[in-house]
Amino acid sequence: MSDPNPGAMARKGNGARYLFLFLLGLVVGAVAVVMALRAWDARKDHFPESLMHVQDWHMAQLGKAVEQNRCAATDTLPHFKALRTTADDLERAFPGLADDKRFSDAASKLRGTLDGALASPPMNCEGVAALDKQIGADCKACHQDFR
Repeated sequence: MSDPNPGAMARKGNGARYLFLFLLGLVVGAVAVVMALRAWDARKDHFPESLMHVQDWHMAQLGKAVEQNRCAATDTLPHFKALRTTADDLERAFPGLADDKRFSDAASKLRGTLDGALASPPMNCEGVAALDKQIGADCKACHQDFR
């Protein structure tokens, strides 16, 4: 017997082919989007965010030292030194704000607080907590104006 509709089998296979091409297009498109986003992100300057993350980590370590009652100078001085070293890079990390008087005043005040901490480190947890609070206030003053 002859088939009354000879092209029917060929048309049934086309649906699967179109579905396959559609899914392949989605995969290729997703890969292209990810590659484009990564290339865009690679052009971004990560230094300001990294500097803030490092300072935040050292501040958190000082808070943990107070919570764990480990407030000897040998436990806290490395964090104060690291905070002071990174505070030197604030103007370089944010070159667009370096000329702003409020920014430079806040950075100078933070450096002054940290210089005081290094010159006469706190010897007990109350002193570390008070200094941690002062450093946090110095940071907050800048973040309120420029974040």
